[in-house]
Amino acid sequence: MGLGPAGAQGVQQTLAPTDSGSALGTGSEALADPEDSAESQHIATRLDVGVSEHGLRLDRWLAQRLQGLSRHFIQQLIAQGDVSIDGQLTPKAASKLRVGQLVEVNVRQPEQAQAFEPEDIALDVVFEDEHLLVIDKPSGLVVHPAAGHWSGTLLNALLHRFPSSAGLPRAGIVHRLDKDTTGLMVIARHRQAMDRLVDMMSQREVSREYLAVTDKAWKGALVAHVDQPIGRDPRQRLRMAVVSLDSPGAKPARTDVSVLGQSSLAALVHCRLHTGRTHQIRVHLSFLGQPIAGDVLYGGRTSLISRQALHAWRLRFQHPMTGAPCAFTCQPPADFVRALAHASLGYNPPS
Repeated sequence: MGLGPAGAQGVQQTLAPTDSGSALGTGSEALADPEDSAESQHIATRLDVGVSEHGLRLDRWLAQRLQGLSRHFIQQLIAQGDVSIDGQLTPKAASKLRVGQLVEVNVRQPEQAQAFEPEDIALDVVFEDEHLLVIDKPSGLVVHPAAGHWSGTLLNALLHRFPSSAGLPRAGIVHRLDKDTTGLMVIARHRQAMDRLVDMMSQREVSREYLAVTDKAWKGALVAHVDQPIGRDPRQRLRMAVVSLDSPGAKPARTDVSVLGQSSLAALVHCRLHTGRTHQIRVHLSFLGQPIAGDVLYGGRTSLISRQALHAWRLRFQHPMTGAPCAFTCQPPADFVRALAHASLGYNPPS
């Protein structure tokens, strides 16, 4: 494959012409630590005890002065040495205050505070204009901040690249790929484009095609149309599963699967999504008895590759603002191609 725009190797394209509120109450002074960067994880605060506050308990007084912080959280700050009175550390929560005392508090921000911070993370840009961004997402990049991944996500990268995206829901992200799934994603750069793309997704006007390597030799028909509802696996809450349509949370899901090449060890398959359910291709291939190589959550093994061998290969849609036809394809990453080679398969994408 050829060289795409912005120097994206292995990409082909055709394109026709919280406001984070402060936890500080009134009468407080936030201090800037010269050694802190914009990524600092704490806020130092100084508070003076007023005449009317003489004799109050420390924890209750801080709960009144630091709006938005619970008394329990403040007691934790005191216990871990993040509160001092006149320079003396580790006072007791029940300490009685005296007028004129200076109380200093080091409010440590939780990891979640990083969720909407801009971060300079390199993106492999396939296409960009004033309305859209199309990227080739690498394995390991989480799309949205979540537990365990409050920073270093695609959302953080977009906030850095486009500061105006802070005013968009999810910074303009209209669909997602799993952390270890690679390939093409389209992102909106303003609200009108985002609303149109979301509507196009719901109307199934965006074509998304994937390549996957199965964990073993293919059995059965070389073309399969899987029309099976997907919902939360009742036995393992971290997984999704094929369930009956009347199960709680079940949603219709349809995937077209065709075999492009096979050996005694694996198969290269092409998958076209008609719906966009969580883990849809992973669940449907596992349902067929053909789990994706490396996808241990759904029965795949890691003998060929250490993560699920799933790649968002082609993306086609009409430009949401101009109506021009857009089509993008991108070559799978090196570990995907090596997995094919180990299984005695070549990279043979559909036309």
